Amino acid sequence: MLTIAEVAERTGLSPHTLRYYERAGLLDPPERGGNGHRRYSEQDLSMLGILSRLRATGMSIADTRRYAQLCREGEATYDTRRELLEEHRRKVLERIAALHEDLTTIEYKIKLYAGADRNLTGP
Repeated sequence: MLTIAEVAERTGLSPHTLRYYERAGLLDPPERGGNGHRRYSEQDLSMLGILSRLRATGMSIADTRRYAQLCREGEATYDTRRELLEEHRRKVLERIAALHEDLTTIEYKIKLYAGADRNLTGP
């Protein structure tokens, strides 16, 4: 069992974020030690890992909460979880494609300015 400070150090999430995840229904309330302090399990760390990835890739709090709830419901929700993750993957791939387009434009401008005629007009 780990303290909130230990979990924060291992996950990179702040204690504030960990408490928020609990309040928002993303993470089940962890067990409490005799002193009333939160005690996190390895299973909690595993859930925090996937939740962090989902949030970092732009999944909404509502969809992340839905995913967490489906996990709590067990194996019967595998198909629904897969569908939710497939839809999220589609959105992430669209964002990656858009970023590649943006990067291509930036690289073009860098090359243009590197050998550019100093009489350029426009941005």
